Amino acid sequence: MDLAVVVVYLVAMIAFGFWGRHRTRDRSDFLVAGRRLGPWLYSGTMAAVVLGGASTIGGVGLGYEYGISGMWLVVAIGTGILALSLLFAGRIQRLGVYTVGQMLELRYGTGLGAPSGIVMWAYTLMLAVTSTIAYATIFGVLLDIGRVPAIVLGGAVVVVYSTLGGMWSVTLTDFVQFLIKTVGIFLVLLPIVLWRAGGWDGLVAAVPADALSLTSIGGGTILTYFVTYGFGLLIGQDIWQRVFTARSPGVARWAGVGAGLYCLAYGVAGALIGTAAQVIVPGLAERDDAFAAIVSEAMPPVAAGLVLAAALAAVMSTSSGALLATATVFNQDLMSRFRRAPAADDELSGNRWAVAGFGLIMIVISSLLQDVVAALTLAYGILVGGLLVPILGGLFWRRATRAGALAAMGVGTVATLGTMLVLGDLYANEPVFAGIGSGLVVFVVVSLLTTPTGDDVRAEWDRRSGRAGSAAR
Repeated sequence: MDLAVVVVYLVAMIAFGFWGRHRTRDRSDFLVAGRRLGPWLYSGTMAAVVLGGASTIGGVGLGYEYGISGMWLVVAIGTGILALSLLFAGRIQRLGVYTVGQMLELRYGTGLGAPSGIVMWAYTLMLAVTSTIAYATIFGVLLDIGRVPAIVLGGAVVVVYSTLGGMWSVTLTDFVQFLIKTVGIFLVLLPIVLWRAGGWDGLVAAVPADALSLTSIGGGTILTYFVTYGFGLLIGQDIWQRVFTARSPGVARWAGVGAGLYCLAYGVAGALIGTAAQVIVPGLAERDDAFAAIVSEAMPPVAAGLVLAAALAAVMSTSSGALLATATVFNQDLMSRFRRAPAADDELSGNRWAVAGFGLIMIVISSLLQDVVAALTLAYGILVGGLLVPILGGLFWRRATRAGALAAMGVGTVATLGTMLVLGDLYANEPVFAGIGSGLVVFVVVSLLTTPTGDDVRAEWDRRSGRAGSAAR
């Protein structure tokens, strides 16, 4: 029965892909859903794209090992979405661009799209790969098949519906996945495991005291989560591309706040499930086995199928969003510099081929790559160390210049990679802080020493960002 539920779910995802294809008529529809999403669709798809395998399977696993303090990974993600929505979403939605690189060129002038696009392309591709490996693990357990066949099966479903309708397909499937996650995690799994653990009082009595501490995971680890994921979510192409789908700045801001609050609740729920799993399925060798073990032990068949579908939904939504972001950056920031503007039909077809092509690459890399966590951590480190300062600096400081942004991008990236090599530790906080700190210094110094951004560029930026007529600061 649980297999039947998951099969129905996968067939539904492909069906939504065909539905999205009928709503996709041009580049805007394919890349940003025509910039027409209202608050319900927007908040659902934003929550779906950020809550992937790390948040669901990983979040429960952290709860299994550390107790309630396992929530901090997902809380950091939710905090990043809240900060993005309250501080930046309204402004960047008004820009009418498709990529972070296009925002940088609009703010500073030409020359920043390609270097920022290379960094962003590598980050989104690795995010798609790690998500593919995560849902392939679920397929492997459910169908008792090998790693590579599971990757091919799950990856093929994601590639098909993403290629068919682009952002419209991804949005529709993400919203369904959001509903499945909500029911599966909050209304099915959480109540059942708490009941099986003896209720709240029984859980408190059964687990060690440190399992109920908010800080048992360690202050350094909590800081790492906020630095890596909080900052990364402020500037990631996969997240910004969802902001561009909102029909108004108000939707981007307040529906985004709703998505962020949902993420905070999701983090607490996952940690509680993992803590209860300490009582129900003790002694697991690997913490990431806790999700599958608790589902197998505590769930009746139909409920187990729903919860497994919820896990698949969490991971596949992140994978499809990252895949579309990879193709968007490649086409808009990199390839557009080497070709003339195509006709509308050719452009739509080109975007579809890009999604299909990178989907194949995603499947191949997922089948070959072993240390995916290290690869994703490296991508996140370069993203934050190299791009955080130029992006946020451009949004907040009008005196920032193109030369300052380029200097910050180069110095921040080199400092991040160099510190990683010196320390020999991809997971340390120091590389990202070195990148941000050195990038900020050269950003300010070089901007002050170089000619201010031209009046024509500043005027267009003010017009597009809603600051036309404001006084220079």
